[in-house]
Amino acid sequence: MRILRRNWMLVIVTALAGLLVGGLASVLTKPTYTAETQLFVAIQSSGTVQELQQGNNFSQARVQSYVKTVNSPVVLQPAIDALGLNVTAQELASRVQATTELNTVLINITVTDFSPVQSAAIAQAVSNSLIQAVDELEKPKAGGTSPVRLSIIKPATAPVTPSGPNTKVNLLVAGLSGLILGVGAALLRATLDSRVRGEADLRTVTDASLLGAIAFHQDAVKKPLLTQAEAQSPRAESFRQLRTNLQFANIAGRAKTVLITSSLPGEGKSTTATNLAIALAQNGQSVCLIDADLRRPMVNEYLGLDRGAGLTTALLGEIHVDDLLQPWGGDNLFVLTTGQIPPNPSELLGSEEMRHLIERLEQAFDTVIIDAPPILPVTDAAVLSQHVGGVVVVVGTQKVKKNELARSLEALELVGAKVLGVVLNRLPARGPDAYSYGYYTQSEQRSRGEVAGPVDLPMAEAQTSEDAGSGFQPSLVGRERPASRFPGAEARRLS
Repeated sequence: MRILRRNWMLVIVTALAGLLVGGLASVLTKPTYTAETQLFVAIQSSGTVQELQQGNNFSQARVQSYVKTVNSPVVLQPAIDALGLNVTAQELASRVQATTELNTVLINITVTDFSPVQSAAIAQAVSNSLIQAVDELEKPKAGGTSPVRLSIIKPATAPVTPSGPNTKVNLLVAGLSGLILGVGAALLRATLDSRVRGEADLRTVTDASLLGAIAFHQDAVKKPLLTQAEAQSPRAESFRQLRTNLQFANIAGRAKTVLITSSLPGEGKSTTATNLAIALAQNGQSVCLIDADLRRPMVNEYLGLDRGAGLTTALLGEIHVDDLLQPWGGDNLFVLTTGQIPPNPSELLGSEEMRHLIERLEQAFDTVIIDAPPILPVTDAAVLSQHVGGVVVVVGTQKVKKNELARSLEALELVGAKVLGVVLNRLPARGPDAYSYGYYTQSEQRSRGEVAGPVDLPMAEAQTSEDAGSGFQPSLVGRERPASRFPGAEARRLS
């Protein structure tokens, strides 16, 4: 049923196409007319009861033979000669049909032709020819008259309405054929299509926790940030739900640094990492967002920040990280952009300097979010995952295939990374693969006797509502940096 719901348009189109073909076939097919005549088979006898009974049994036994004789050249050729038809006996036999009813001595002859008058003429001619043929076949060799006599009891008349094509039957057969073809095409398409389309497909690959599901919205292409969406919109709610579920997945608090990655480029990992950092900051946490995608950085474009100096600058020791953190928005969110793109990203991200940098940021902030490159094209994410407390894999529905996602998770497992869960991104808003959020108040949950999933705390919701009006703020000049959290930072700044 899920496959049919996914491909309902294909099934409907093929069914309608079948109806169209059936309708066109009915319209384009030349009408045919069927004329019918009926004959009675009798035995000539003296008329005693016994002879009549024997004659009736004889007639019923012979009727089947006469029916078979109708389509023979002995009967059809004289009819062709009488009417002057330009057909052979074999061709005419395909248009002539003879039948008989059980336990009767009646023979029905029907003829189909494109002309109603000619169909009646052929039926009458074939009946007359059958009478003569039976008379010749049943005539005794010693001479005399035939004991069998055939009489026409229903002469053929020209039909008024055509007998074919049968439009209703054609439409029914064509529509059902199109429907069956559509269902078969949907099943074949589902078999050949290995893309992850929803949670059901995700569960065939991994049992990892589903931390969140983000529906695709056309406005998100131009306005990707959480602060650009309405506070109570489904998109904003999905990121708040992701924030809460991540806190429950990391209930032990050991993963202060969370790496956000994906299998392929374009699955939405950068927007997910950015909006997750914003949601965490709106919840009152101090958050550091690091753009570690040293091959295709996007965080600075989303937030409107300068990436001339950033992560690579700090790793090379040119400038202290305190002076590279850029505040953003009205909450305690600081961003470390990529800096200049180096020729050796993997070596930098896997270096001891990177590990020490993460440790220092973990001491200064409640949570560190790292936007890492995709797993399959490069090894950056796998290398960097060894320095963090947990990894969240973003799965772009309709884009990544099941085998690609499986390879990504295997790559993380090989390096010993701790996968906190996955996030389904770009889900359809409606349909079989849509993912909707529903929640009740605590009193409603108790009355329903349901076990509800994790929900945001009232304080977090209040902060979210207040922060929703802050809007897009690229930077706050003069805002206090968290330099005091680092030992010796103030002394360096003064010197």
